[in-house]
Parts: sequence; structure tokens; C-alpha cells
Amino acid sequence: MASEQKQKLQLKKLVKELSSYRARHTELISVYVPAGYNLDLIINQLQSESGTARNIKSSKTRKNVIAALDKMIGQLRVYKKTPKNGLAIFSGNIAEEQSGQTDVKIWAIEPPEPLKLKMYKCDQNFYLEPLKEIMTPKSAYGLLVMDSKEASFAILKGKTIIPITTLKSAVPGKMRAGGQSAARFARVREGLVKDFYKKIGETANKKFAGKEIVGILVGGPGPTKEDFVNGEFLRTKVKEKVIATKNLGYTGDHGLNELVEKSEDVLAKEEVIREKQAMKKFLTLLNTDPKKVAYGEQEVKKAIEMKAVDTLLISEKVPEAKTEKLMENVEKGGGKTVIISAKIPEGEQLSGLSGFAAILRFPIS
Repeated sequence: MASEQKQKLQLKKLVKELSSYRARHTELISVYVPAGYNLDLIINQLQSESGTARNIKSSKTRKNVIAALDKMIGQLRVYKKTPKNGLAIFSGNIAEEQSGQTDVKIWAIEPPEPLKLKMYKCDQNFYLEPLKEIMTPKSAYGLLVMDSKEASFAILKGKTIIPITTLKSAVPGKMRAGGQSAARFARVREGLVKDFYKKIGETANKKFAGKEIVGILVGGPGPTKEDFVNGEFLRTKVKEKVIATKNLGYTGDHGLNELVEKSEDVLAKEEVIREKQAMKKFLTLLNTDPKKVAYGEQEVKKAIEMKAVDTLLISEKVPEAKTEKLMENVEKGGGKTVIISAKIPEGEQLSGLSGFAAILRFPIS
């Protein structure tokens, strides 16, 4: 977890730097390689683009684009295969126009989350939207879409749906098989449905029990989802994570996308609620048991060094250069970090405390 937080802070620095560059012509190149994609195919594409670039009329632009592509191809050849989460690579001439100089630089980053986008773009700016999406603070949510025929499980991080598994049932349709009485058929079908719910529950209990899952969204056509959630198929701690059930027209992949679309209002509230709860706990302890909290940059640093921090609270206004090492050390000590938005009143209160606060495992003085 610590390495992921560090990656995200490094990503934030990179995006800030790349955002500052703008070319007079379309000569800044952005390439996104999705997780699992063949790097040789990307190299072949860039070689083809280099051949096309030789037709650019402006000699200076032509020279810069070809130089950037050559650097990219050379950089990609360093990798034996595509990194686990894919690769984002950028290159271009960043020298000031009036200087008359050429300074073609290259940047490559392995993102902390899987890339699904494959893109080649040559423009006056680097294309950074996919990285900005990864940078957006986000929590993980469990997704379950189901009916009596199938159940699909996934994790939602930001706007990315990460499929886990799909279960299929042996439940027959509601039409009675020939020769069976209606009552007997109904009993058999009910038993099969209950067995399928148990299987769904076992999977949900296993996949959604971890601390990284802060909420669970359940959806599907008809009353099946309510029957499941209201039954005794989920462990109490997992059941408590269910934050919404939604009526859907689909199951499967279409259902997962529909579930996320219909839950945007719930997710937005949940993010704010978690930030408010963290600050409420801090402020309550500040009044009732002040030795269990720390605030102010130096006091918080001291607590982190002593591995006393359970939860580090940082205002989003604090420069990332100040937060990177602190967040990494907190997580090495078994603690967690919550970034508090400046748009909520609690965020303003935290800013008044220098932007740093912590809930402690034990007093430090």
C-alpha cells in the first residue's frame, strides 16, 4: 500500500510538470499502453508514425517529432514486456521557442492502477486526462449485479470497474417442466435459488470482506437483489457495507456499468461522509482525550517518527512535496491517510491547524 501511495504522489508531480509545457506546433507526443498489451505492436506503430512524420512540411517540427518518436522507441526497447499496470510515455521538445535551442525530453511512468486505454496522440500539449483520473482520490467499492440466473462481482476504483468473477446458476425458468406438479416444481426451484444465494453470499463474504472495500453496491432486475440482501447469506460485517440496492435492466457487464451510473449520487455522498467522520473523530478526541491526537506539522511528524499514528489527516491544500514521505512512513507503521477536501467545513478547520492532524494509537507526550 505504501508503494501505491508513493506512486500516486510521484504521478501528481509528473502531471504538474507535463501540464506546464506547451508547444507552438503539434509536436508533443503522448502514448498510453494498456495493461497486457504487446509492446512490439506499439513500437511498430511508432516506427510507422516516424515514417509519416517525414512528410511534415516544417523542417523544425519534423525534426522535433521524429526525435521524440526515436526517444520513445528507444525507451520502449528497454522493457522486456509491458509493466503490470501498463505504461504512459511522453516525449517532445520543451525548449523555449525564443531560445532557438532543441531540448527533446522523455518521461515514462508505470501507473499505480491498470490502464485500459491505448492511445497515440501528437498535439501542442501532452494528453494527461487518464493520469488525472488515476490521481483523483478514490476508495474501492464492491459491485454485485444478480438475478436468479447469474451473479457478477467487480471492484470499482474511481471510474474503473475491475471484474472479479461471474457465477452461473442451475435454476430453471418459471415455466414448469412437463409432468411436474406446480407445487413440486416451485419447491425444487426455490431450493435451487436458495442454494445459488448461498454461493453468491460465500463469494461476496470472501471478496468484499477486506478493509479496502468501504461500501458495496448491489443491483439487478426484479426483487432478487432485495431477497438476497435481506436474507441470511452475508456475514454481518459484509452486510453492513451494503450502501445501496438499485433496480437494473441488465446483469453481466452491462449491469455493472448501469449499477455504477445509477449510484453516482450515493458514491459522491459516501466520499464526503468518510472525510467528515474522520475529522469528527479527531475533533471529538481533541476535546475529550487530547493526548490521543496531534496537530501541526512538527507535532504530526514527531508522532509519525514514533509510529504512533493510526490515521493521518492532510488537507488537500498541503503541497504534495510535504506529504509524500509522511504518507509513506504512516503506512509503513500500519496507519492510513485520509485526504480532507477543502470544500467542506471540516477541511477549513484542518487548514486552520496547518493542514496536518493525526489520530494516535498512543500518547506521545
